[in-house]
Amino acid sequence: MNKQEISIENLKEKALSIRRNIIEMVYSASSGHPGGALSIADIITVLYFLELRITVEEPNNPDRDRLVLSKGHCSTALYAALAEKGFIPKEDLKGFRKLDSYLQGHPDMNKISGVDMTSGSLGQGLSVANGMAIAGKLDNKDYRVYCICGDGEIEEGQIWEAAMTSSHYQLDNVCLIIDNNNLQIDGKVNEVMNPYPIDKKLESFGFHVITIDGHNFEEIIEAFNEAKKVKGQPTAIIAKTIKGKGVSYMENEVSWHGKAPNEEEYHLAIKEFMQ
Repeated sequence: MNKQEISIENLKEKALSIRRNIIEMVYSASSGHPGGALSIADIITVLYFLELRITVEEPNNPDRDRLVLSKGHCSTALYAALAEKGFIPKEDLKGFRKLDSYLQGHPDMNKISGVDMTSGSLGQGLSVANGMAIAGKLDNKDYRVYCICGDGEIEEGQIWEAAMTSSHYQLDNVCLIIDNNNLQIDGKVNEVMNPYPIDKKLESFGFHVITIDGHNFEEIIEAFNEAKKVKGQPTAIIAKTIKGKGVSYMENEVSWHGKAPNEEEYHLAIKEFMQ
């Protein structure tokens, strides 16, 4: 199926499969971070099946678009998308976080086809994305670099140093995506270390800012299309999302930031996906 043939319904089906595999992986491993992985499932679906210029045949093509999953603890969303796209075998997802598996808790670019950056130490992703974008400019390449950060992650000071760099070098080939589900490991982000107003702060750092519903496929697509038209400055997409989206008992529950469902909870989640 090529990009021209992909409909909103196709994207919804892909996102559902990605969510199902997120739960399968975390349950099988008895560990992981389902909440934040589920909240970015729709965004990562649009990236892999509509937006990113990538091919399974040439995963390291120098002209490809890049994705940096800065919130690397949500690797199950990335692995599920890579498997759905054909970069890795779907049966390998069962090995998530198991001994001798290449699917570690955080993505490793040296072990996984299609992974552009080893990540997990929060706050570093935008700096890496900037480096990739600057290299693209120097090499006269037209690829784009996408970076997904968590809203709790942007409490890290390095993010704001990197934001200055994005703007200073007019990196219009950088697209920062903030997964704004308002929850982090210790609670609500506005109570732990309030980052709001995120949009005004990023605008003051020189970003073109777009705010969307991160579960509305039409809005996600429109935002990426708008970002590609912006010249002379980086773009930030603030995606308003729901942590645990798609599993009723996980939605907006901070306790699901980093734990696996038990057998009963697992079957309940799978049942919901089938409705």
